[in-house]
Amino acid sequence: MFSKLKEKLKSWTKSLSKKAEESAEEKKETAEILIEEKQKEKHLEKIEIPMKFEPGLEKLKGKIKEKRPKKFKEPEEKIKELEETEPGKPGFFKRIASKITKIKISEQDFEVYAEELEMTLLENNVALEVAEKMIQELKLRIVGKEFLKKEVEEQIKESFKDIIYDILIEPFDVSEKIKEKKKNPETKNEPYVILFCGINGTGKTTTIAKIANYLKSKNISVVLVAADTFRAASIEQIKKHGEKIGVKVIAQNYGADPASVGFDAIQYAKRNKIESVLIDTAGRMHTAKNLLKEIEKIARVTKPDLKIFIGESITGNDAVEQVRAFDSEINIDGIVLTKADIDEKGGTALSVGYVTKKPILYLGTGQEYEAIEPFDKQKFIERLGL
Repeated sequence: MFSKLKEKLKSWTKSLSKKAEESAEEKKETAEILIEEKQKEKHLEKIEIPMKFEPGLEKLKGKIKEKRPKKFKEPEEKIKELEETEPGKPGFFKRIASKITKIKISEQDFEVYAEELEMTLLENNVALEVAEKMIQELKLRIVGKEFLKKEVEEQIKESFKDIIYDILIEPFDVSEKIKEKKKNPETKNEPYVILFCGINGTGKTTTIAKIANYLKSKNISVVLVAADTFRAASIEQIKKHGEKIGVKVIAQNYGADPASVGFDAIQYAKRNKIESVLIDTAGRMHTAKNLLKEIEKIARVTKPDLKIFIGESITGNDAVEQVRAFDSEINIDGIVLTKADIDEKGGTALSVGYVTKKPILYLGTGQEYEAIEPFDKQKFIERLGL
């Protein structure tokens, strides 16, 4: 998914390696000349010459110094910077060699490539605020640090992976949440209520059926709720899903109050000792304030244990604005992203997780009822291909 980013990082580290090599070679040449001259000077100091020849000796020393190239006219302090031991003694050239094999990334080096890296993240559907956060975190992790030349690319990639891992919130297991409520003596007779929200066209109803099927596979009883009472054929659609997966659907007529339908379904679940209630709501645009207020009413009446936003992986920044609006209205608890199997970029997952600070719980990966998987941070990072 992040193949372009991977190429940018590779190009960057090659440039850093080349620059480090040139700098190290220049230091090595400087050091060698300084050592040679210092050794000559020491040798001359040891020669016993009669007093009458001393002026000639001074003249000879002067000529040696004159031959030193201008760029190598550096004080004794420079020699100390270049060597930890005395010139010519064991360990000096070993240190010079280590300078060639190591890279220290300066702030200037980083800034040259930071904008380009940010643009690559934006192209991969990462929201601007998230891209800026990632670049800032990368800067803190690598600027001023010294890396082995052969490992610098891998080190930067690993830093990026760690940043992504930290941005993504650790998901929880919905089936375990349901079982926990059942074990609690105070709530064991209460069904676990999940309210789903999102906009039209994201595969919301199909995804709810997939989750119902998944819970059934965990030996959790389920009832579906047709609380989308406005969209044509919506009730028939969820009833058809219910028949295919063998799950009861509670529905009323079109135009009925969706909050009332949800309330009735919860009462049905209590009477029949059904463990979970999954409420489908009408898809609504995140910009439609009246419709958002209506879903707030549904949440207030049904008092769900969990509120889940369903969005598409491939919509990028649109998904960010959608989830932000729903989170503001009903305070969502988790996220499901559909069409993850055709998402070639991967940035939406990072963005929605970052802006809401809520976990991604499931990824939709196909059309079949089994084509849904619990979100795994490590597996997701591996898919990015960094």
